[in-house]
Parts: sequence; structure tokens; C-alpha cells
Amino acid sequence: MNFEVIIGIEIHCELKTNTKMFSSAPLSFAATPNTCTNEIDLGMPGTLPCVNKEAVRSAVKACLATNCEVDRLIRFDRKNYYYSDLPKGFQITQQFYPIGSNGSVTIQTDEGEKVVRLNRIHMEEDTAKQFHTDEGTMIDFNRAGTPLIEIVSEPDMRNGKEAAAYVEEIRKTLYYLGVSDVRMEEGSLRCDVNISLRPYGSDVLGAKAEIKNLNSIANVQRAIEYEMKRQNEILLAGGTVSQATLRFDEATRQTVEMRKKEGAVDYKYFPEPNIFPIRIDDEMMQDIIDNMPELPKERYETYISTYELSDYDANTLVANKELSDFFNETVAHTKEYKLVANWLLGDVSAYLNKNGLQIQESKLAPIELASMINMVANKEISSKQAKEVFEGIVEGKTAKAVVKEKGMEQLSDPNAILALINQALDANPQSIEDFKNGKDRAVGFLVGQVMKLSKGQANPGLTNKLLVEELNKR
Repeated sequence: MNFEVIIGIEIHCELKTNTKMFSSAPLSFAATPNTCTNEIDLGMPGTLPCVNKEAVRSAVKACLATNCEVDRLIRFDRKNYYYSDLPKGFQITQQFYPIGSNGSVTIQTDEGEKVVRLNRIHMEEDTAKQFHTDEGTMIDFNRAGTPLIEIVSEPDMRNGKEAAAYVEEIRKTLYYLGVSDVRMEEGSLRCDVNISLRPYGSDVLGAKAEIKNLNSIANVQRAIEYEMKRQNEILLAGGTVSQATLRFDEATRQTVEMRKKEGAVDYKYFPEPNIFPIRIDDEMMQDIIDNMPELPKERYETYISTYELSDYDANTLVANKELSDFFNETVAHTKEYKLVANWLLGDVSAYLNKNGLQIQESKLAPIELASMINMVANKEISSKQAKEVFEGIVEGKTAKAVVKEKGMEQLSDPNAILALINQALDANPQSIEDFKNGKDRAVGFLVGQVMKLSKGQANPGLTNKLLVEELNKR
């Protein structure tokens, strides 16, 4: 029997705000434990939450970028449960009225484009972070109250590659929006994957396993591929897949059961009594719309249609926003779009990787990369010489200064070049005879002699033109 794989993903994304969702405590990933918190985050008696306006703006941006319907009446609910990382004994979330619903994201698959539907996007607060040791569990409340959005897909994905493509598309979108740093290794973007198998043709979902807290896109794909195989083997052997919560062991690349799910947990949701409904007015909504940044898909289409880049170059640039921004700044100073892409994806990326740098951390300036590329395009320097110029501009020098320093300034004075041509012709009478006898190689040889005499500085195009004119006179 063949089985169809059904995959849905919940993505938790921490928003990049200065303060927390319901308090004025600052946000900092690397701060000393329990130094970025206050009485509201710790659930002290008598404290009241205050909604972070910037977090709401970020959530609306995420909704607009993923084609969601925005509910402009903001309402919060309480999700009641006790756990050591939840100091209040409840979490403020949006169970009944999410800020966004009925959205969609388009991904690229082996079969072409595919639309993955979004069920909802809702706002909530993050929990504290726990550290388990042999001696016990330590809790850092710095993360408690961090603004979150949860993006819940419909079960529209069918394999690990599609799921990875979906997470990458969401990650890129949120990063381009500027609402999150989306660093999965730091936990600011976390994925829970729900996966089940059913016989092809069936419309009844199978028992679902949930793989929690996947921290890289590669692990999303690996975990799904292993779990697909595990469930398939159980079903083919006549067994039953247990509904369970799993984790992914990176060392063994296998899913490991954490706990069984015997039934739905009753969180006793009810409307948050300390936050009255808040309406997003027309002015705020229009301001958010007017200030929406360019999204990855829009930038990709610009690269294809305006700059005529290849699909590979466009996708590779868009995947790295900083490199893509650098490309945009560089092409403001040159029309050689393809050369800019080649340099950024080739020598520039190699230099950054070798030195462990991001493009914004380097001394390379877009205008100097463009200047060097224009010199190559105008035949003022050769491609080989450009490699030497590049070594200088990545150290913060100007392209013109490097060219002058290395004696690469091109000789374009016709009289000076003509003098060198005559010197080369006088020294090579046989080449003159060869030219007159129709041997075209003679021209190439003589151009080489002139370039040697000029130490590589003679303008090649002008040299060739003047040389042929002079040969025809002799």
C-alpha cells in the first residue's frame, strides 16, 4: 500500500522590538540571565499588561506579506496552564480572534510553483527559557514576555523538500520585512512540524506526530524524511502510529518520542480581562501599508525583468538580503548588472567566506566595486588586472587609487601608441610581410609586442585599430 504524507507547520517567530509584548522590559538575546525582566514578566500580583504597539505593527506587516485577511479589532485571550517557564500560570495569546487568517505563501517545488495556505497568524508572548543540567533546571526569565507571532499553515505540504522550501520562504519574508532577525540557531524562529500518513485516495487524516522545536531548515527536512520512513514502516507492518510529541536528535538524525498525546488538553481559554479590544484605525493601517518594504518575490522579479539576471543568480542574491542590498547599491553606479552579480557571487563571496565576514562588515564599498567593473567594461583594465584591483578595494582603497598605485593606468594617447607601433614594426619586418601575405596572426603578434613595450598599459582596441592602419601604409 502507498501512503500520502500530510504535513502542516507551526512557526513561532520572535519579533524584533525594543521592549516586550506587554511590559517595558528590554529585549536582549545575549544579556546576563534574569536581567531583562520586570514585575509584569514575572507575574507579580497587581501588575497589568500594556500592549506593544510596534509588535502589532510588525504582526500586521507579516499578515500583509502573506496575503492574510487582517482583523483590525485586536483581542487577546488567556491560555491557562502551569509550567515552570510560565511565571503567570497563563499565556496571553489570540485563540479566538487571530490578527490574520486565510493567507497563502507560494513556494518553488520540483514540480513548479505551489501555494501553501495559511490558517492563521496570531500574536502572543514567549515563555521563559529553561536549562536542564544534572543538578536541576535553571530558568532565565529574559525571554519571558518576548513578542511572538505564530504562523500556522494548513496541511498542504507533502514531503521534506516542500516543507523546507516553505520555512525558507517564511524566513526570507519576515527578514525582508525587518520584523525579526529570524536566527533559528538562537531560537528567534522555531518550527513545530505535524506529520501523518494516510492511504492515497483517503480523506481521513492519520494519527499525527508533532516534531517540536526544529532549529534549522536542514533539520526540518531531515526530521520529516526520517519520520515519513518511520511511520511508513509501522503502517506496512500492520501497526498503528501513536499520536505523540517528538524531538529530533541531530546526532542520530532520528526522531525521539518525548511524550504520548492521549487527548486534547483543556487550556480553559477565555478573553484576557486586563486588555480591552483595540481597534487599528485607518491612519495606522495606511501608514503600515505605505511603509511596507520590498519583498523577496518582488526583488526576484526585478532582477529577472529589469537586470536580466539568470534564475540562479536572482535566487541566490535574494536568499542573502545583505548581499542583495549590496547588489542594489552597486548597480546604482554601473549598467554592467551581470558582471556585478558575477563578482558578488564569485570573488566577493569567496573573500567573505575566507575571512568569516558578512558583506556589511567588510570594507568593500558598492561604488568602488562598480568603478572597478566599469573599468573592465571600458577596457581600461583587463579582467586579470581587476583581480589585483579587487585585492585593494576590499581593504578600503578606491579603485582609481589601486590602478594608479600598480601602474595600470591605460595609455590612450594615439600619438604615444603610434610611436610604440612603429617601434614594434621596425623591430619585426617579417611580421609586416606576413600581414601583406594574408596571415592574420601577424596582427595579434604585433599587438602583443606593442602591449609589451607599453608594459600592458596601451589601450588594446585603439592599439589594434592604429596598428592595422599603419600596416596598410607600409
